[in-house]
Amino acid sequence: MKNWKETSVSPDGTHHLYHGEPLYSARFSEVLKFHEPGLAPAAVGAEAFHIQLDGNPAYPQRFKRTFGFYEGFAAVISQSGWHHITPNGEERYSVRFTWCGNFQGGKCTVRGSDGLYYHIHSTGEPCYGARHRYAGDYKDGIAVVQGADGLSTHINAHGVELHGKRFLDLDVFHKGFARARDKDGWAHVDTAGRFMYTRRFAMVEPFYNGFARVEDRDGALLVIRENGATEWELRLGNVQ
Repeated sequence: MKNWKETSVSPDGTHHLYHGEPLYSARFSEVLKFHEPGLAPAAVGAEAFHIQLDGNPAYPQRFKRTFGFYEGFAAVISQSGWHHITPNGEERYSVRFTWCGNFQGGKCTVRGSDGLYYHIHSTGEPCYGARHRYAGDYKDGIAVVQGADGLSTHINAHGVELHGKRFLDLDVFHKGFARARDKDGWAHVDTAGRFMYTRRFAMVEPFYNGFARVEDRDGALLVIRENGATEWELRLGNVQ
């Protein structure tokens, strides 16, 4: 029995490979990677669906576009709008959206007909009453949302603000720290929304085992500690 985890998309994007060899004889207009439970998005012309490992459609329904399965559901575009389906091609709920993402931690970000974002449960019901200018995926029960003022903050699983701090740009937490940008530049904040140091950078990466790669305003690339101190210099500044 072939394992879908050992497959890859062909260089021309028309089929899948298994250990470098074609997985099946069929060819498609487009295919994406296989996801649990072993189904992959595929399209032939204007018709989109999911295929099994043998290249055959997983169900009779057809859509305008299909995406990968996450936590048992896949986002699709049908004639009536965006929504999610189960592996047998049936709709998970009757609500339709103007865009929807993938389920992460039992929640999924969507955009309603009013252009505002929020999160839904797998039933299609909203996770909370608030609406946002933008909303990102949940990670470990926390998500980033942007308000009408253009500023971003973190919310918990119930849609309640985590710390009440606002930033020009913001990322989800990674090992207790989140990338955040204020008017002076990028840095890292803790779960209380407090900056971990006073320095600001043109770019910061998430901390990796206590250290983060950052770019200074003069173009220098540095590795910093969690307190903002320079650990190592990777590239001098003002490089042409």
